[in-house]
Amino acid sequence: MKTAIIDYGMGNVASVQKALNYLKIENIITCDHGEIENADAIILPGVGAFKQGMDNLNLYNLIPVLNEQVLVKQKPFMGFCLGMQLLATTGTEVVDCNGLGWIAGTVKRIDEPEKRIPHLGWNNITITKQGFLTPVDQKDFYFIHSYHFDINDKDNIAATVNYGKDYVAAIQYKNIFATQFHPEKSQDAGLSLLLEIYKHYA
Repeated sequence: MKTAIIDYGMGNVASVQKALNYLKIENIITCDHGEIENADAIILPGVGAFKQGMDNLNLYNLIPVLNEQVLVKQKPFMGFCLGMQLLATTGTEVVDCNGLGWIAGTVKRIDEPEKRIPHLGWNNITITKQGFLTPVDQKDFYFIHSYHFDINDKDNIAATVNYGKDYVAAIQYKNIFATQFHPEKSQDAGLSLLLEIYKHYA
């Protein structure tokens, strides 16, 4: 299964590719529409600000091809960290900004006065929906974020992480699977998760 790792100038593509290469999963780092159309699966990684992420997707004119491949053709899609947040209806980092709107909800700043922001480091997750995450329940994953996805339909939450209170750690909806944590930086747990996803679609 060939995977297009979307390169839209928001970093982290090399570590995602390294993880897929380790698992012997064919992949390409690209922003080329033709290569995205020819891929069997799509990963949207990313670190940084919501508005900059959306600006860059618009700059490379990636939104129409992503909508077509993911929403219409229903190709397997994974979003990591910022790549999950951009699925929201709206982001509120710096200024209010429209997201891709694939999953209804709003990206908001973590409001935990007693906690250090950003949420940085290793935390275990709690599964709320059986699926790709089932084999890695209660495993530690690597997080780094100051904003969280306040999702409208709680049935789309696949896992939560507790950081003062429960926040969305993963989303699963039809062909869309996304995580606030970084699977590609989460060592054995992250590699096990990626392998589980690709086994499902093989």
